[in-house]
Amino acid sequence: MKTELWSEREQAFRNELKSLRKRAGYNQGELASKLNKPQSFVSKYENGERQLRYQEIELICIACGSTMTDFSATFTEKMPISL
Repeated sequence: MKTELWSEREQAFRNELKSLRKRAGYNQGELASKLNKPQSFVSKYENGERQLRYQEIELICIACGSTMTDFSATFTEKMPISL
């Protein structure tokens, strides 16, 4: 199997986080400010230069007016897991 830097599912996950931010009406700097982080924090995880811990994803969801449960359901609906 071909090894790629980022799998399709990982890319889709980052895209969904970006969509969550945009639906909340924030640019990267505004979300970073809510998270008490530099703008580069948001840029790096959206571009795949940085991986997020579970707690960081949870805070991003909360800052965007969502929950991990809702985010996960939306993501799983768009990218179902196939074993």
